[in-house]
Amino acid sequence: MSAQTIDERTVTGLVADATAAPSMHNAQPWLFRYAPSTRTFTMYADPARALPHEDPDGRGLHIGCGAALLNLRVALAHLGFRSETALLPDPAAPDLLATVRVGSAATATPRADLYPAIHERHTSRFPFSEREIPTGLRDLLGEAARFEGAELDFLAPTHLHTVLDLIRDAEGYNLMDPDRDAERARWTRNSRTDVTTDGVPDYAFGPRKLGGTAPARDFAGLDAVRGRPTVDFEERPQLALLSTASDGPADWLRTGQALERLLLVATLHGLTSSFATQALEWSDLRWLLRDPVSGSGHVQMVLRLGYGPHGPKTQRRPVREVLRFTD
Repeated sequence: MSAQTIDERTVTGLVADATAAPSMHNAQPWLFRYAPSTRTFTMYADPARALPHEDPDGRGLHIGCGAALLNLRVALAHLGFRSETALLPDPAAPDLLATVRVGSAATATPRADLYPAIHERHTSRFPFSEREIPTGLRDLLGEAARFEGAELDFLAPTHLHTVLDLIRDAEGYNLMDPDRDAERARWTRNSRTDVTTDGVPDYAFGPRKLGGTAPARDFAGLDAVRGRPTVDFEERPQLALLSTASDGPADWLRTGQALERLLLVATLHGLTSSFATQALEWSDLRWLLRDPVSGSGHVQMVLRLGYGPHGPKTQRRPVREVLRFTD
């Protein structure tokens, strides 16, 4: 296949791969355009899917879009195409997040080996085992993050306790903030009555936590979910911080790409993952997440990684809603 023969069906498939990415509350805040004349994908933020209370700066929105961008790059590599990516190509258009120009076919293209994990990766809000992630695999995940311009650091025990306390405090703050709680409720779904293709459905909430220290955002809030069990989570959760040297929209997009790259690597090696971003959503708590001794840069994501049940697949918006063809 050559770059000149990318047809509409192929483009649609590429965008379906891109949109398998995770996003905050599964809001899926992306829009794509494809121009056949220049063989260029353009990705925009969808402001209608922003979370103004929990993500007032749009940091989480950019991270989700960055994850979709990485998937697009991987999918192109899987088809044998080189690609050239530009972040924030027009300062006058902040919603224009990136362009990806499709180059010529290549016999060997980096990132292609990650492709099988795109549709296998799911967020898991279930208990993980206490089995430790081997040092070699931790190093491999760190290399994946650095490849995209971010740093991944697993937490030492003392720092872990501090971060867990901050996440617990943030969870309480969220429940006491009516605007944030309403925003959370807006993006949760009753799978028996709601047929929408975004948000977090109740079957993906996972069980309520009875014991253990693992952080698990409870998308049910204070509401009861019929038939939902209460179980113990792990006592020694394996948390990692994803950080960047600076803290602007381009860094957030790089974070998203680093996040998705390391999650794809994790999936290929049998790991499951979830996010514990509650403290990141409060500016006064976010700064405290850094390791007081060795920490540097700006914490962008808190990940929980380990061995456990894969989370269920959540729905994605139809490609026809997020893709348009242009001249």
